[in-house]
Amino acid sequence: MYVVSRKDRIVATAYDEGLLWASLLLLGFGLVMVYSASIAMAEADKMTGHQSTYFLIRHALYLGIGGMAALAAFQVPTKVWQQGAPYLFLIGLALLVLVLIPGIGREVNGSRRWIPLVVATLQPSEFMKLFAAMYVADYTVRKAAYMSSFTKGFMPMLGVMLLVGGLLLREPDFGAFAVIASVAISILWLGGINVRIFIGLLAMLVVGFILLIWSSPYRLQRITGFMDPWADPFGKGYQLSHALIAFGRGEWLGVGLGASVEKLLYLPEAHTDFLLAVIAEELGFVGVLAVVLMFAWIIVRAFSIAKEAILNDRHFSALLAQGIGVWLGVQATINIGVNMGLLPTKGLTLPLLSFGGSGIVANCVALAVLMRVDWENRRIAKGMPI
Repeated sequence: MYVVSRKDRIVATAYDEGLLWASLLLLGFGLVMVYSASIAMAEADKMTGHQSTYFLIRHALYLGIGGMAALAAFQVPTKVWQQGAPYLFLIGLALLVLVLIPGIGREVNGSRRWIPLVVATLQPSEFMKLFAAMYVADYTVRKAAYMSSFTKGFMPMLGVMLLVGGLLLREPDFGAFAVIASVAISILWLGGINVRIFIGLLAMLVVGFILLIWSSPYRLQRITGFMDPWADPFGKGYQLSHALIAFGRGEWLGVGLGASVEKLLYLPEAHTDFLLAVIAEELGFVGVLAVVLMFAWIIVRAFSIAKEAILNDRHFSALLAQGIGVWLGVQATINIGVNMGLLPTKGLTLPLLSFGGSGIVANCVALAVLMRVDWENRRIAKGMPI
């Protein structure tokens, strides 16, 4: 009887077919749902020329750009990403500074998060999530001998993350800061940081988040609106109350694709932050469950790929794969929690699905890097050069 070894299982194909298909399914499903969720808004807005396909065309264009960027990123060896990680991180910091400069950064609804380009806008915080994952993974590998040291291992990274957090909170973009902080902490933990330092860091972050919320009236209002959206359904609780109505109308199988009522200018940001509410209304519990399962599969594959990289002594690749998994998992969890009323309203899109050029391109590049790590694992298992 022939027993299939781990090595044989890894190299059965040249790439991770499950990861690729889950990613493509989410991207394609996102295109359909963005169109469905945005038709009414596009027809009503004179800025779009009252064209119902305005957001569909732009989202399809972003997917095309993201696909090309992903193909290019896949060609780059992970050792090159590691060598360039500090420089990419510096570029990300420079962009976070530029977006805060009046006349360069564009302000929308009180937040300055975008840099206008010729035909689109750039949101630096989306790319900073990937750059931060690369930088922290590289730092952890370089400082492996000092991970138990508070002054040599932890303090330099703390200073860098406080700088990033300060720039993001100036925009303000609390959601991006929460995601980047989660990625950095996870990589440090997986990289072997001292347990006492890690616990102290978590405690400090909890206190810091509480102080940030307490010191900011608009964040405090979001918390109170989240606790009881029906107390002020036309004010602080408006978005959440309509999202919950969408979930309630969807029940098990939904009202049918395209038949959402909440997207008819009732639910704000239906094609971005609250896309899942439209999915819930039109496709019901089954549609939401399918999205959750596909995200779960991607995250499981990310950590499995990281495990293979560890077995090959490729520690940067392993930490980067885990960082990408944490990034997508945390952001998806926050967005899903917000849509379902389990977390306070936060301006975070649903990765791979929501409308937004920078987010889509950054997600596609991250998945391409993850697939590159897996591809190199398979090449090593075959005894081939990478």
